[in-house]
Amino acid sequence: MTPILAPFFSFYGGKYRIAPKYPQPLQDRIIEPFAGSAGFSLRYPDKQINLYDIDPKICGVWDYLINASEAEVASLPDIPNDKTVDDFNLPQEVKWLIGFCLQSGVSRPAKSPSSWAKSNSNPTQTDATFWGEKRRNRIVSQLKYIRHWTIENKSYAEIDNCDAYWFIDPPYNNRAGLKYKYSDIDFCHLADWCKSRQGSVVVCENVGADWLPFEYFIDARANTRKSGVPRISKEAIWTNF
Repeated sequence: MTPILAPFFSFYGGKYRIAPKYPQPLQDRIIEPFAGSAGFSLRYPDKQINLYDIDPKICGVWDYLINASEAEVASLPDIPNDKTVDDFNLPQEVKWLIGFCLQSGVSRPAKSPSSWAKSNSNPTQTDATFWGEKRRNRIVSQLKYIRHWTIENKSYAEIDNCDAYWFIDPPYNNRAGLKYKYSDIDFCHLADWCKSRQGSVVVCENVGADWLPFEYFIDARANTRKSGVPRISKEAIWTNF
């Protein structure tokens, strides 16, 4: 039996924690047009997973993970607190992968460990949130479950329509969405595109968005403020079923 996979890397706005709350896919194929860290698909890795993203760094990381050998990932180096990924002779895709793991919930890969990681004694060996032996071991153990996945560097508008479970999690149409590099979206066009998909469609947003008739879905814990108080994101949802 294929297990539920843990995140391979961290990405801002990921849906891994609340993925079980969304309607379960009945189709054999899951399509994520805004892949990010694919938090929803990780819950159903045995499905036919087709990931798409306009961000070449996201696509590069997923292409590496889908095709890299276990031995190669296991041999990747730690990044000491006084070093950056650029101090190592590594493929660019590997630097991006490690960069997403050096800090939590970022929209762009980092160069060096976060201030939290630097302030704790060797956290990468005890906490799989950050880059280190435990994270590498996790990735190595899961690679075999994503060999059949695909990733393409495409805009959502370029994806062929087909019968599938469409999990659509775009940059939100509010201040939170501005954290993404590729946040310039025509939401009227996206709304029509979502409504035209074949199969089952789930679209994610924040409460208050009106480019589709969204309904309140769940209060989700987001990134923690510097004060230590967790941020709460009021998630909304639209489905065609």
